[in-house]
Amino acid sequence: MAGYGIRQSRFNKSMEDYFVGGRTITPSHIGLSIAATDVGGGFSIGLGGLGYLMGISGSWLLFTGLLGAWLSAVFIIPKIKTIDLQEGFLTYPEFLKFRYDGRVAAVAALISGIGYVGFTSGQILAGAKLMSGSIITEPLLGVGALSASIYIIGIVIVGYTVLGGLKAVVYTDTIQWIILISGLLFAIPFAVHEAGGLGSLLERLPDTHTSFTNISAIQFINWLISIVPIWLVAMTLYQRVYASRSVKDAQKAWFIAGAFEYPVMAMIGAILGTISSVLIPGVEAEMGVPILLREVLPVGITGIVVASYFSAIMSTADSCIIASSGNFVTDLIERRSNGNSTKKSIRLSQITTTVVGVVAILLATYFNSVLGAILYAYQFLVSGLFFPTLAAFYWKRATPTAALWAMITGGTLTLTLIVIDLNLPLGLDVTFFGMILSGMFLYVISVIQNPLKK
Repeated sequence: MAGYGIRQSRFNKSMEDYFVGGRTITPSHIGLSIAATDVGGGFSIGLGGLGYLMGISGSWLLFTGLLGAWLSAVFIIPKIKTIDLQEGFLTYPEFLKFRYDGRVAAVAALISGIGYVGFTSGQILAGAKLMSGSIITEPLLGVGALSASIYIIGIVIVGYTVLGGLKAVVYTDTIQWIILISGLLFAIPFAVHEAGGLGSLLERLPDTHTSFTNISAIQFINWLISIVPIWLVAMTLYQRVYASRSVKDAQKAWFIAGAFEYPVMAMIGAILGTISSVLIPGVEAEMGVPILLREVLPVGITGIVVASYFSAIMSTADSCIIASSGNFVTDLIERRSNGNSTKKSIRLSQITTTVVGVVAILLATYFNSVLGAILYAYQFLVSGLFFPTLAAFYWKRATPTAALWAMITGGTLTLTLIVIDLNLPLGLDVTFFGMILSGMFLYVISVIQNPLKK
């Protein structure tokens, strides 16, 4: 992967090459890249943890990915790609600047950039848990196994992303996704055999773990609230829309991505987690699958499967780093500059990408739960950005001031609720309340500033 990043760095001649791949990437590559980015290592490890705790019902987590991808393909992509073909966007906030103004774009860039730093840290933590559970099980150079793993995986990911830009990200994603699916499919029959065969495995599992209904309605609703809206506001996804050659190509890519998320990856990840609950009892849920790989599988197969998980982790982390860097460089640092096609701009992008990666590595040492880190980032991104972005596509009365305050109030409320950790009504996710407040501010201020003419 690092070698490909070095190779690809020779072909980046402009900001357009670095951040949107020259707008020439095919649907198959983009579709696999989207699936690899969205599922990635965080959801792979997190999904294994859900399978460990609740069985195959944990697969419903990625049904939200299918739903989000296909809704975006039908309702959003035809609009945004048509505008992009005229305007030549590089980032998600550039669309908001086109629809609203520079203030809204700057706030969105700040929210998106920070959110993706957090998302990246979750992926690096996922890699570290895998590495410390399967490879580096003892302290290394005076540093604990988990911390040493965070630094190792982080340096590799940041290195090739800094060099290669989006094309390095997308094409390595394709390779990584193929390795991931192949490796996990290898693992399942060996794990079932170790459990004494399918019959013995089913006997040892509680009935709840073999049911698709071992999930509460409110849990599924919270996943919908946190994850489906991300398909409207994710910088990683806008970059891939812009990298597509046409509306139809982008739609094909999104349909491919949705199908690979559910049922393909959803079932594979949940099944492995379910098996690990039988073979590796009494450990932290998210460590079940990594330890399963080390303890149960033959040496050669272990290498393939561990590589596959590392591939998934890298495929998401690199996308998040380049998305965050794009927000900071294009929408904040160089927002007043028109000279975006210079070697100086590419060098600035690489420096910013390095800084983003280093911050994410340090942040990864703070979190304990992979899935928790990812959902925090989702909550922060979605709560303030969803309604202003939806209105940018479908509500002409929405004003820049209303969008600005909607972003600020929604994101602030969600962060506050996360910090104070209240027991919220009906067990709803904090994102719900942030989105509601954001939507209220957007509507009220827009109606006041832009009343209907009699």
